[in-house]
Amino acid sequence: MIFEAIQVLLLAGIISTAFIALKEKDLLVSVVAMAAMSLLLSAEFYLLQAPDVAIAEAAIGAGLTTVVYITAIKKTSRWEDEK
Repeated sequence: MIFEAIQVLLLAGIISTAFIALKEKDLLVSVVAMAAMSLLLSAEFYLLQAPDVAIAEAAIGAGLTTVVYITAIKKTSRWEDEK
């Protein structure tokens, strides 16, 4: 019973952070929401008894990808700043 409740909460968190990442206009907020989604997804993989996939998702999905996206955002200029 508790296992199913935790999975439902994780699924709700994954869906809500994915929705935030898609609908947010600020790219930095979208990247942070994607990192949160990736961490929740790695927790779900761990609950499904796939710890190797969970570690890879946390390291690459939440860690490395977030750093690459934030670096790319910082190196580009925003249209609002040019006006």
